[in-house]
Amino acid sequence: MIRTRTLLSDGSRLRGLRPLALPTLWGAVAVTWKLGCPLAQQPGLPMRIATSVLFFSVGTGLILGIRRGLSRELERMRAIAHATQRVLLRPPPPRLDGLSVAAGQLSASRGATVGGDLYEAVATPYGVRVVIGDVRGHGLAALGAVVAVLGSFREAAHDEPELGGVLRRLDRALARHLRERAREEHPAACAGREPEHPAAEEFVTLLLLEIGEDGEVYALNCGHPGPYRIGRRVEAVPVGDPLPPLGTFPLPADLAPYRCTRLLPGEALFLHTDGAEDARDGAGRFFGLEAVLSEAVLTEAARDAPLSPAALVRRVHTALLRHTRGRLADDVALLVVRNDRMRVPAQPAEPGLRRTRPEPSPHC
Repeated sequence: MIRTRTLLSDGSRLRGLRPLALPTLWGAVAVTWKLGCPLAQQPGLPMRIATSVLFFSVGTGLILGIRRGLSRELERMRAIAHATQRVLLRPPPPRLDGLSVAAGQLSASRGATVGGDLYEAVATPYGVRVVIGDVRGHGLAALGAVVAVLGSFREAAHDEPELGGVLRRLDRALARHLRERAREEHPAACAGREPEHPAAEEFVTLLLLEIGEDGEVYALNCGHPGPYRIGRRVEAVPVGDPLPPLGTFPLPADLAPYRCTRLLPGEALFLHTDGAEDARDGAGRFFGLEAVLSEAVLTEAARDAPLSPAALVRRVHTALLRHTRGRLADDVALLVVRNDRMRVPAQPAEPGLRRTRPEPSPHC
């Protein structure tokens, strides 16, 4: 197995050197011609010009070959990074237990599609559970905390019957990640003992939701912005008193979810990280997220056609990039959940079971 990997690695290196083969051959011929050909030894301006042109051609070929090889390697690494990032922050399924779901993210780090924001939605026996969060900082440096929290959520959402139990699992996973990172960064200080405060500067704000079959929405909020409910109008949804962000202080003993709203058929929840509302333009003006959502509702009402969650995410992304001219200061994650469950009308009783009042007798 090891020998096979070695051969594959050697083959990859040889393929990477292929663009340099022809320029190298030209160079060998040029040096041989210069040193071994009597004609090339003759003095005079024409011969010097010919020699200069020859070696200039060889140098140009080498530069172009190196550039071509580096470009191919860069494209390959970008493709691998993009695939890895999509596995980490995978798009949610478009349908979850009667709910339509769409999500998207904009990274503040150039060339990255995933940063310090996270989101996920899963259908469980206890309802559809949704998480959205923001790791302190942005870009690739925050990916470790994103991996820890998302990995724990994807397991705990199915295992824990109570929403508070899910949150405690996320808190333990993040604390474990911070301890391991502290040991790697400061092995001498942590030798033989647990670090007292692994990474005081890293924490995660997070919003955890559970949407039941009847549309009731329960929330646990760890210092994260609340969602907007989109129906006939746009309104901010209260999510209760905030808990401390994960990674800062211990969670309280009582983690009772807050009943924040009821999502009726056709209504949607718009979840976001603070990078959306905190985005500014060149003049320092904040992005009007609620105004953009209200405009989308008016457009939907005017054309009498429902705006899909994916179209709403694209609309807000476009407005954000236009407002900031493509220069985001923080990562932005958006997630939309719309209740597409049909309301079942009341059914009339069967004729055989219907109670009818008897007609009066003509003798009465």
